[in-house]
Parts: sequence; structure tokens; C-alpha cells
Amino acid sequence: MVLTADDNKKKRQKPSAPRPGGDGTPRHPVFADKPGLDVRIAASKILAAVIDKKTSLDGMLDAGHGNPAYRALSEADRSLLRAILNTTLRHLPRIEKSLSMMLDKPLPEGARALQHVLTTAAAQILYLDIPSHAAVDLAVEQAHRDPRNRRFAKLVNALLRRMVRERDEILAASKAISPVPGWFYTRLVKAYGEAEARRIAEAQLTPAPIDLTVKDDGQAWAERLNARILPTGSLRLAAFDGGITAVEGFEEGAWWVQDAAASLPAQLFGGLAGKRIADLCAAPGGKTAQLCALGAEVTAIEMSANRALRLAENLSRLNLQATIVQSNLFDYKPEELLDGVLLDAPCSSTGTTRRHPDVLWTKDAKDIEKLADLQGRMLRHALTLVKPGGLVVFSNCSLDPLEGEQLVAQLLRDDASVKRLAIRREDWPGLEEAINPLGEFRTTPAMIAPSESHAGGMDGFFACVLQRG
Repeated sequence: MVLTADDNKKKRQKPSAPRPGGDGTPRHPVFADKPGLDVRIAASKILAAVIDKKTSLDGMLDAGHGNPAYRALSEADRSLLRAILNTTLRHLPRIEKSLSMMLDKPLPEGARALQHVLTTAAAQILYLDIPSHAAVDLAVEQAHRDPRNRRFAKLVNALLRRMVRERDEILAASKAISPVPGWFYTRLVKAYGEAEARRIAEAQLTPAPIDLTVKDDGQAWAERLNARILPTGSLRLAAFDGGITAVEGFEEGAWWVQDAAASLPAQLFGGLAGKRIADLCAAPGGKTAQLCALGAEVTAIEMSANRALRLAENLSRLNLQATIVQSNLFDYKPEELLDGVLLDAPCSSTGTTRRHPDVLWTKDAKDIEKLADLQGRMLRHALTLVKPGGLVVFSNCSLDPLEGEQLVAQLLRDDASVKRLAIRREDWPGLEEAINPLGEFRTTPAMIAPSESHAGGMDGFFACVLQRG
């Protein structure tokens, strides 16, 4: 089925948005409160904040300080809300295109609240294991209860019921539409080519599995946890129900949660026993913990007091020690120059969309440019902290070359005293495709194939090793 503006007119007249002030405005009946309505109202409101105001989803879904509509929900309803929002954001271009093709004319200006009600309802109908009648009924009820949307209640009902009837055809037709926003897909194609860009875009539709970094004896822990050992050395858990704190080994501090790609930078220093290393953007502490476990004397720099406290708590659980310094990294100057520095720099986070699908809707190309400039300044400062011959491992979780390959190339052109130490493919069996011809790591969500019992994929990451002359 191809959705077109004239679709299905011979069979039935498609619903069209009533003109403001037009006839047929439905009256608002009195309904008893319905189970699940508060979840749907919260979903449309929070989606509006992400799309229209570029607000981070993580902050709004914080149990202590998040959006009041989220905090008012039970834990079960919070889980449902997260599923609706993450699914909506992962499939948003396809959902919006499908909705627009089912209307004779676009929704009127000022109908953004209605758009978000339709979008979250469509996500439930098309992509979630939720009874369709419930998704339709609760969306109609939302429209009735919102003075801005009451006149569109009949439209909501007709459009969504049609979507239920034609679900399979709509899903088949929408596969031709990229699931990521146009600005981002254009950059993917420029960086990776059309075929790989499509693989990356499709990969972000699958939620990220849970990867663990273990302090030691990875093979034994893999057997105990029924985990898959990845080429990075990480352990990947099979799908499971329950909280991460209930997994064996958590209380004793045997491991910590860390995406496979994020585990790579700390491993690029080589032997670390007795080496003095600074982790410049340390919290929440996964890379700091790795450096400590590998024998380094670690100074962890973190600007935020709250994040520094969280870092200390995480290291305490793991029985690992580091010197934690609360400071802006630009103000940090060691008494003696260091053997090495790890700079996992703040970035656009476009490589983490499997777990943070809001990133592609809260960031844009201008943000990437600003962040690349900040990273460049951070990297230049990091190089001043190491002694001659010392190493700086630079990394971030962006898929954009402006924050990775291009940034490093510009630095090397500007400073002839710095050289890149190539990462050798033969040292990383199973990850050869992730090492570019210059000897830099470039991972994408489309890498690491799934096994029969464990999911594939990894975060998009860039990492390289630089040596001060």
C-alpha cells in the first residue's frame, strides 16, 4: 500500500480537520476517570516538551526531580510512559508521515497539542503491544478533555480507527521512510554513504541491551550470568526482567554497566600499572573504574558536585579508589605533568540514540558545530597536562565526523608536535571494521551482529590515541 493524498476515497471519505469555528464541534461529555488516561496525557505533554522545546527526556523522567506528570505516576505506569515516549521518538518520522497522508489537509496552525495526541496514539497502535481499542479510546478522551482539541474528537476517533484497520499496510509503506530526522540522515549519508546510513538509522530502532564491564575473570562471569563476551571484552546480558541491582555480582562490586563501545577508550593506553592518569570528564565513572582496575593512579575531574558525589558512590560500590577533584577541566593543572589523560568529551551524543532517542530531536547541526568547537579547546588543554611522550586518549559518543575525525585532523594540522598513534586492527579481532584507515576507532549502532540469544549493536563512538611530542 502506498499512502497518497487520494488514498481510499472510493471506499470511504477520509477524515479531515474541522475548520476552527466550523460546524459539528463535539460537545464534551462527562466521563468517569479512565485507567491509563493519565499516562497518555503525560506522554503527549512530555513529547511536546521534547519536540517543541528541545527538552531532554532524561531530565523529565527523573524520579526525584522530573516532570510532575511523570512523578505522579505509579512505577508500572512510569514504565508504560517510557515505552510510549521512546517508541514514539524512535519512529517519529514514519508516524508523522503516515498521519499526514491519512488527512485531506494538514491540521490547522496551533494544533500542536492535537498532533502530539495523535502521534503518541499512533505509536501505540503501530509499534507497541497495547490493545488498539484502548489507544483509540484514550486518545479520544484526551481530545474531549482538552479545550483546544474538543472540536477534533471525531477526527481523532475516525483517523485512529482507520489506522487500526490498515495497520499492516501502513507499516509496510512506512519502511521506505527513514526513521531519523532529515537533517541527521543527510549528515549520515555524507559521512558513511547511503547504504551504511540506512543501516545506522535502522539500528537505532532497537533498544540497547545491557553490557557490563567486569573487573576480572570475564569468562567466569559470562558463564554465571549467561552473558555473551563481546570483542571489546564486555559482557552482554540476554533480555531479562528485573532491576540491574538484582543481578549477581552487583552488591559485591564485580562489574558495572557500560556500553561495549564506551569501554574502548580506557583500553587504548596499553599497560597502565603505576601510571598517573587523569580522567577529565569522569562522572558517572565507568572509564575511571576501568583505569583504576587496570592499575593506574587515577585523578578523576568532574565539574558538577552532584555528579562527583555519584562518581564517588559508584567507585565505593566497586571497591576502587581514585582521587576525585571537583573542578572545571580548564582550571585543572596537576602539580607534575601526567603520563596520560583520558578525555571523553561532552558531545551531541548522536551515537547513543538506541537508549536516548530524544537526542535527534533536541539537537541539530548548529549544536554539533558548537560542541565540536568546545571539544577542540578541551583537547588542546588536555595535551598540556601530559609530559613529553605522554598519551591523550580522546573520545566521544557522537557519530558525526565533525566531532571526531575532522576535529583530530585539524588539530594535527595546527600542531606538528602532536602525533596520532594508530590503533592496529590485528589487536582487536572482531572489531576490524570499527578501525578506520588512520587507526582510529569509529563504531556505529549497526556493528556487532546479534547472536541467537543476545542482541547486537553498540553505541556510535569515536576514539583515538594522541602523543605529545
